[in-house]
Amino acid sequence: MVEWQEISGGVTAPRGYRAAGIVAGLKPSGAKDLALIVSDTEAIAAGVFTKTQVRAACVDYCRQKLQSKSSARAILCNAGQANAATGEAGWEDVRESARLVAQTLSIPLDEVFLASTGVIGQRIKMDALRDGVPKVAAALSETGGDSAAEAIITTDLVTKSIAIEAQFGDRTVRMGGISKGSGMIHPNMATMLAFVTCDAVVSSQLWQQMLSRAVDKSFNQITVDGDTSTNDTVIALANGQSRTPAIVKEGPEAEKLEAMLTQVCQHLAKAIARDGEGATCLIEVRVSGTASDDDARKIARTVAGSALVKSAIFGRDPNWGRIAAAAGRAGVNFEQENLRIKLGEFHLMENGQPLEFDRSAASEYLKQRAAGEYLQDDTVLISINLGYGSGEGVAWGCDLSYDYVRINAEYTT
Repeated sequence: MVEWQEISGGVTAPRGYRAAGIVAGLKPSGAKDLALIVSDTEAIAAGVFTKTQVRAACVDYCRQKLQSKSSARAILCNAGQANAATGEAGWEDVRESARLVAQTLSIPLDEVFLASTGVIGQRIKMDALRDGVPKVAAALSETGGDSAAEAIITTDLVTKSIAIEAQFGDRTVRMGGISKGSGMIHPNMATMLAFVTCDAVVSSQLWQQMLSRAVDKSFNQITVDGDTSTNDTVIALANGQSRTPAIVKEGPEAEKLEAMLTQVCQHLAKAIARDGEGATCLIEVRVSGTASDDDARKIARTVAGSALVKSAIFGRDPNWGRIAAAAGRAGVNFEQENLRIKLGEFHLMENGQPLEFDRSAASEYLKQRAAGEYLQDDTVLISINLGYGSGEGVAWGCDLSYDYVRINAEYTT
């Protein structure tokens, strides 16, 4: 087991990072809406982006940057306008945004990454951004992680941030992350937005591989509503300021660093799933006994994303038939005679046959989870075993409430 401890600071917990979040006038609400994360030195960069064919300009911009250079110094994120499906004008806005950051920070243009979130089809309010970039740069601080986390959210009810540290020999490696996301969550790569900082020394190829695998075990395993965003972006920086020996190949040190990265990504992913618009609890689906981990993850995602399962959880109805039906349509071959389902500690199905259980007590379990403390004891656990292999997988989602329809029905009106 990898040993680490949680610390404060978010993305500014690792050495050599500063961040800030300010009100630039991009959101009608007057809330913070412009975030900047900066590494004091050039950092190895890795990224994973949405696979949708309708993408925000910032996604294509960052993809191009990574293809030509796997390092960066700064990440600018605006909230309020997605700048997706905005054509050539939206692309020019992105290019100008990068130039503004590079000029303000006196860093190379190709070391600036960008992210946007907000309403699709709306360009960035460039007058506000032009005034905001110097202000957010002036506000950069080694304690600015929380303000950056606040500035990237839109319909989120809470900010999402984590930082951890672990010993690598006689040195300490720290890793931090922030994310945003609440609705339009069914990632086909990552989540809406997530930024990770680290002070380890790691090769660019290995760092990208680590991030891709961590995303598959975290952001790609959450769902709220089945919709993939146009702006999905995960960017991870590693600036080497821990002064630990370089990690350049697979081995124990690489496994330890990847485990830390996976932990950070899973924490942020679960926070997003729990914060699903109108959600009252987190749903965790654990699947085992499949031929492969990929099969288990596929079944877990299907169950966590089932509208009928999500509705039953919101109604505090232990309707195991919906769970079984969702598992059966996941596209994974298994014998239903081996199917086993549990809801918390309640055994609902064994060897493909229904079991007698205390329905009132199971319903009470669901009510208690909904009343639980955020990300502490508010998780509904669904366990599924297929009984024929060693494959395992986990996915996270949330219940589907009346408020989800209300929030999204009125999103732009």
